[in-house]
Amino acid sequence: MADREYGGDQIQVLKGLEAVRKRPGMYIGTTSSRGLHHLVYEIVDNAVDEALAGYCKNIEVTINEGESITVSDDGRGVPVDINHQTGRPAIELVYTVLHAGGKFGGGGYKVSGGLHGVGASVVNALSVTMSVKVKRGGKIYYQNYERGAIMCDLKIIGECPEEETGTQVTFQPDPEIFQETTVYDFDVLKKRLREMAFLTKGLKITLTDARVGQEKSEVFNYQGGIREFVQYLNKSNTPLYNQIVYCEGVKDGVQVEVAFQHNDGFNELTDSFVNNVRTPEGGMHLTGFKNAMTKTFNDYAKSNKIIKDNEQALSGEDIREGLTAIISVKLSDPQFEGQTKQKLGNTVARGAVDSIVSEQLTYFLEQNPDIAKAICEKSVLAQRAREAARKARDLTRRKTALEGAALPGKLADCSDPDPKNCEIFIVEGDSAGGSAKQARTRATQAVLPLRGKILNVEKARLDHILSNAEIRTMITAFGTGIHEDFDISKLRYHKIIIMTDADVDGAHIATLLLTFFYRFMPELIRQGHVYLAKPPLYKVEKNKKVWYAYNDDELNEIMTEIGRDQNNKVQRYKGLGEMDFEQLWDTTMDPKNRILMRVNMDEDDEDEVNLTFSTLMGDQVEPRREFIEANAKYVQNLDI
Repeated sequence: MADREYGGDQIQVLKGLEAVRKRPGMYIGTTSSRGLHHLVYEIVDNAVDEALAGYCKNIEVTINEGESITVSDDGRGVPVDINHQTGRPAIELVYTVLHAGGKFGGGGYKVSGGLHGVGASVVNALSVTMSVKVKRGGKIYYQNYERGAIMCDLKIIGECPEEETGTQVTFQPDPEIFQETTVYDFDVLKKRLREMAFLTKGLKITLTDARVGQEKSEVFNYQGGIREFVQYLNKSNTPLYNQIVYCEGVKDGVQVEVAFQHNDGFNELTDSFVNNVRTPEGGMHLTGFKNAMTKTFNDYAKSNKIIKDNEQALSGEDIREGLTAIISVKLSDPQFEGQTKQKLGNTVARGAVDSIVSEQLTYFLEQNPDIAKAICEKSVLAQRAREAARKARDLTRRKTALEGAALPGKLADCSDPDPKNCEIFIVEGDSAGGSAKQARTRATQAVLPLRGKILNVEKARLDHILSNAEIRTMITAFGTGIHEDFDISKLRYHKIIIMTDADVDGAHIATLLLTFFYRFMPELIRQGHVYLAKPPLYKVEKNKKVWYAYNDDELNEIMTEIGRDQNNKVQRYKGLGEMDFEQLWDTTMDPKNRILMRVNMDEDDEDEVNLTFSTLMGDQVEPRREFIEANAKYVQNLDI
């Protein structure tokens, strides 16, 4: 029963940065690895704000031995003079008081990213120690903190040339807060810092790993800004034309930058940013871009007789087929919609982007008729394919029993009506399918055998994809529909388990399936419904006892433990079909014993995920070779 005593004594007042340490998730989202890395981004964002204001050219980020981080910049340096409201040095307010900074209309910054004035103090509160050095006015200032508390008054520790300015922050994340891990991942930081450099033309960001045995450094510096961003994202595709289309301008106080290029593929990748912060759900700036693209290309296609006046206009989706685009706007007071703050709500941004892109794109198309024609002709083909896909899609929609449609005949369905309890195993071939059907728990486990390798959807339009029998079978079995018809609430199984052989062919089949899910049912992955089964590679028998090994290292451990002699029988499985149903149940399907790997996708990594799929499954050989060479060390259990 709840305590009825609820009075003044039950009201807590948290002073200073206590609130941050009490509820860190409110300020950085999570105390997992993602939150740990977010600390770095907040300090770097402050330096990038200096770059956006025109005062910073270089930022250096170092992972130190012991997992502390140092961020240095050559901006103006954090102010050290006395703040007249508090009587304390301004630097203390920046690093120890929430909502204190130059981002609230005081004239310090016209635009800014980060947590809008809480970032530096939050990082301080969640760090065991933090120290700040500021070069300003020919002097070097220093102050240090512990868990947000000031440990010494601001002091001068040296002198420097008058023109030399900047800020250096070193902090050590608190293991009391980050209990899951305090170890930084170089590659995670690299992705975000590279993105920041792309979005801030000319800014040089250096990332250095100074940890013993991991020493390395990378420099990100893009004079072309978002033009080079598009080029980078498109590197695994074949461009439809060689130029990057670029539009920029300022309207109604909104700075607009847009860059795009079409490739000969069928997938669209459009990323939008506000003040260098990604907006995963888009918003007004993205709406303005799409409006401008649709109107401008339709006007051009009609005026140049590519489509006739009485013919159907091109849809935005047709025009954006194979498009890679970056939309970046900067404005002084961004307003976001929704609790996640991932969608820009300023209507002025829509008008600014629409106006600037429409005007400059119209001029570009007139000056480059070959490019204009290539895009329009591709869009017309996309329009025809879309109509064909609409007809094919009707075949994949599950109808009611009264309409006579049924689940696929090859599907061995489960009987439990609650999707939360149900899982479906996707297996390759009739042999493995037969074993799986015998092994399964009929109430909660369904089995869907596929014939051979499914279509590589990276190289096909939707109409071709929907005409593929194996893909249609999966869509019908899942019940969700596909693409714009997708409805996660209709999912019939909350675990979709890809169960393939532990060899190269099995890995290829799994990759083809994941490519399909990512391109046409990404919400399955985002919401954690997709898994990879991990069958064993070896079976070891000795004196009627059985062990299973999932890789060569485990096999060696087992052999060392039981002794290497003539009584040992070692079987290497070439495929799931070699297992009898009892072995398949014990090793791969029994929830008590099996190993499942959930497929995850972080919103922050979607560009990299997209690039990985286009690299592995696209037409370009060289990027695929480079990817394989760089990642071969991570491959396990494959019979290469």
